[in-house]
Amino acid sequence: MSTFTKSIVCNLAIRWGAGLSCITSAIATETDPYENYVRNSEDFRAVKQEKAWALKAFPNWTFMPWTYQWHLGYTDESGRWSVEHGYNGAFIDRAGIGAEGSPTGKLDWINKFGLRFYMDHTADKGLLHLWDGNAVKPHLAELHGTGMRPVPLNDATRAKLREHMRTNIGAVKMSPMRGAYALDDEPSWGHFVHPTMWRITDDASAFPKWLAQIYGPAAPKRDRWVSYEDIRPKLAAWSVKDFDASPLMDQWTFNDALWANFIGDLVEDANALDPATPCGFVGGQSPNAFGGYDYARLMRKIQFIESYNLGSSQAIIRSFNPHNALPAVTSLFHQSVDDTIWQTWYYLAHGNRGHIGWVEKWFDGKTPKPWHEEVAPTLLEAAKKIGPLMTGAEWIHDGVALYYSHPSIQLGWIMDAEAHGKTWVNRNNDERLGGAANVRHAWENMLRDSGIQYSFVSYVDVIQKGIPAEYKVLILPACLCLSDAEARQIMAFCQRGGTVIADYLPGVWDQHGKGRAGSVLDEMFGVAHSGEMKAGDVFGTRLWAEVDQDANYSWKTYEEFLTNQNTCIRDENGYDKAVRGMPVGHVRKFGRGSAVLMNLSPQWYNAFRVAGVVPAQKREVFMRHIASAGVTPWVRIKDAGEAEHGYEITYWTKPADGNAVARTLIFVCFNPEVTGSSFGGGNSDKLKTAKLPVTLHFRTEVRGLRDERTGRELGDGREFTLDWKQNEAVVLSIRAP
Repeated sequence: MSTFTKSIVCNLAIRWGAGLSCITSAIATETDPYENYVRNSEDFRAVKQEKAWALKAFPNWTFMPWTYQWHLGYTDESGRWSVEHGYNGAFIDRAGIGAEGSPTGKLDWINKFGLRFYMDHTADKGLLHLWDGNAVKPHLAELHGTGMRPVPLNDATRAKLREHMRTNIGAVKMSPMRGAYALDDEPSWGHFVHPTMWRITDDASAFPKWLAQIYGPAAPKRDRWVSYEDIRPKLAAWSVKDFDASPLMDQWTFNDALWANFIGDLVEDANALDPATPCGFVGGQSPNAFGGYDYARLMRKIQFIESYNLGSSQAIIRSFNPHNALPAVTSLFHQSVDDTIWQTWYYLAHGNRGHIGWVEKWFDGKTPKPWHEEVAPTLLEAAKKIGPLMTGAEWIHDGVALYYSHPSIQLGWIMDAEAHGKTWVNRNNDERLGGAANVRHAWENMLRDSGIQYSFVSYVDVIQKGIPAEYKVLILPACLCLSDAEARQIMAFCQRGGTVIADYLPGVWDQHGKGRAGSVLDEMFGVAHSGEMKAGDVFGTRLWAEVDQDANYSWKTYEEFLTNQNTCIRDENGYDKAVRGMPVGHVRKFGRGSAVLMNLSPQWYNAFRVAGVVPAQKREVFMRHIASAGVTPWVRIKDAGEAEHGYEITYWTKPADGNAVARTLIFVCFNPEVTGSSFGGGNSDKLKTAKLPVTLHFRTEVRGLRDERTGRELGDGREFTLDWKQNEAVVLSIRAP
């Protein structure tokens, strides 16, 4: 087929939609090296992630105390105390390391009391995680320089890690209570997600070979490893068409790919040593330009994860967890009784399988503090009653997908960090500063507060399989970077009848961070982004980013963050305009679907929401387009006001099991702001704890509603009144339709 013929067929396929999607994919794969790379590379091959296998190893909600400062010892008395208080899990740190001593005696204790455990540092510490605490300070120049990771990823490093794994797994795999192996805690190809510029392998041929995969014959020649400092001084002068962050972004993506494959190889090494037990890591960070936290890649390479609730990581992991089968847990730092109770219900309602609890300050000497008695009923109910209900359950969304574009996260960092000047080397806390994270957060809360549930879809899945027909709406949150392959699938989705909503600058750059003469989606949206745009044409005129994040590095409130030294144009609805010379809220029919370009950032919703129920109604400027696509809430709290503001309802399908019929599980919980850092956390901020009578209103009549916490049968109907303690959850179920 000639190039001219291919072009005609591709254009017809875009016009006609799904009818020629298979032809389009075949042609595109042949002619587009990047699409061929994503479809066929080892970089995206998944490790074993079978549902029945994973659930057999880790079947239930499990609270695993990380027993630092565990002053009770491993005795019959401490075992009974653990079980009686809902601590139905445990932790082992390697084999015979530190204060834990040899695991043999502890394993006997674990087995006797039936405590599901994970092993930390299965691949030891110091190779996947570099430099604990203040030990990083002497190495900052290395992190920011363009040399090589002090522990390069190569066969020799893998051999060392395998030997640690052989010893550690061999010490515990006789226990029937093993649930998962964690390769390391807070692993990173750098140091957490601190800005890091080095390369991570000493194989000089690896990067050129990888570039040839993703670029094909047009692969660029990279004669040196570059730093952000090679890019930063050019940002103020570049127009979009001149913009070229590809030398830096390609390096980061290469590091991410090599890291994910290395983790995947170690997971498979662990499976060879113990085929029955999932393997992954703990201390997961926010999605980020640094450290290997491209979750579209990473979630294909692991079978177990504890990740901190930073930068939407929990929702992203849940979305990329096949059938919700893989055990995903979070850290728990006890701050108050109300918060610990809330964390239990909230994370259970969102599909997590348990907590790893930091034990520091749990005891006065050998005496447990009184708060254990207060939280025990919640932990026991989660483990014995509601946790088993959630085993095997799968998430239900309302037909809305949020797009996960990791190149856009990378480019967003490049734009955000410009404000720091040469002090970019000190930037941390990207999960609370970065535009990409805050835009995602705003979209998530607009949806949740409107009674709409969603899932993330990744650039990998979209390129490989398209956008599933189960979605009516695709949202592109700050998706600055899109490949031609992604654009084809997005346009085909819209052409078939879907609604595509972008906030700002969608696909103006490609997946390498190179600017285009216009957006790759301009035709679909019916607009024209100019390649002549400079930083002065977007947002506040001085920076490419919406917020001067240097001036607001230590912000305390969202309103402060968005107003301090901010010169953006706010439209009549209170949101910052992106491209200053373009209209807002542009809607165009495209095929059988609709394309909506807001040209607004939704970040201000983060401030409106915390201000209360009335300011939060300003979300309607975004949400009305979702309603126009036919997406309406399935169940809401009727006449919800200020007292109920911030509630969220999640729902899960529970397949038939033995004599039990299939049911839909429903959780009513509170969705506050969440605090945390690179070192852990997921605690609530401004938690509500009142007990309220609420009336649930279903869109259609439901059958056989049951209160799963009390066992009370509530019957059939559309409205049901019940009591809700706001830091707990109402848990209901209905017979599945």
